[in-house]
Amino acid sequence: MFNKDFRPRRLRTSDTLRRMVRETRISADSLIWPIFIIEGEGICDEIPSLPGQYHYSPDMLGRAVERMRAHGVSRVLLFGLPKHKDETGSSAWDSNGVVQQGIRALRAIAPELYIITDVCMCEYTSHGHCGILCGHYVDNDRTLEVLARTAVSHARAGADMVAPSDMMDGRVAAIRAALDENGFVNTPVMAYSAKFASTFYGPFRDAAGSAPAFGDRRSYQMDPHNGREAMRECELDVQEGADILMIKPAMPYLDLVRECRDRFDLPVAAYQVSGEYAMIKAAAKAGLIDEYGVMCESAVSIFRAGADILITYFACELADAIRKGDIG
Repeated sequence: MFNKDFRPRRLRTSDTLRRMVRETRISADSLIWPIFIIEGEGICDEIPSLPGQYHYSPDMLGRAVERMRAHGVSRVLLFGLPKHKDETGSSAWDSNGVVQQGIRALRAIAPELYIITDVCMCEYTSHGHCGILCGHYVDNDRTLEVLARTAVSHARAGADMVAPSDMMDGRVAAIRAALDENGFVNTPVMAYSAKFASTFYGPFRDAAGSAPAFGDRRSYQMDPHNGREAMRECELDVQEGADILMIKPAMPYLDLVRECRDRFDLPVAAYQVSGEYAMIKAAAKAGLIDEYGVMCESAVSIFRAGADILITYFACELADAIRKGDIG
């Protein structure tokens, strides 16, 4: 029976009122923009699989900075594409590696940026897997050593935060110990805590040149069927000293974003991955959806689920939407 005294629509009668009573608040301070740095000079090339995103050589990162400043984005997550790849991914911890060059370039031209670096081996190994191989199996403990070396090299180059994405057991503890031993006790670790073996990563692997040469990554990335295991992974990262937990991908795993938020007191990040971004772009290009509206709604859904931080290729456009008051 209709209760005439209960009229929720009263709070929807104007834009001013709707914005006043919003339950989910979003700030541009919560957005992180992924950037791909490629070794070389004079390179600023659009990535075909990620329209609107670019490969920047270190000397061309000023263009990325100009774009970020124009939109009010000041937090980046760096991925590197090296010229040299080998079995052990040795260029990952090279003091003059591509990410290290990129960090120093950004520090020189944009000291206000907060720089986070992806710590993994897949872009640097000749086989494209996320660690050191023993046959066709990734050796967990040998990989921990090179991940720790890589994280320290990033911190030495000037990174503010490191973000291990490899999904090796114990990598947060190994990286935390290495950072502390080398004097980087204030460098936080944002752990890819529940990173799933997802088909949504396709455009990224093209953009980063990181597709595995054989097999897949299901022996270390998570089975999409497993939610309880995801929470165990998050709990282990908490115990090992992670400062921020991450769920990846974001929208297909919003239930886990919410569960992580409810269970743990640490900040929760979600990564709106390349496939999510590319699908929105492709559907909009085909005239099937309103790109701006879907972009905004998808971001709101991730924050509503409980994320404190959103890593997204739409960071600049979302910052504009927040400034206009369309979301946030």
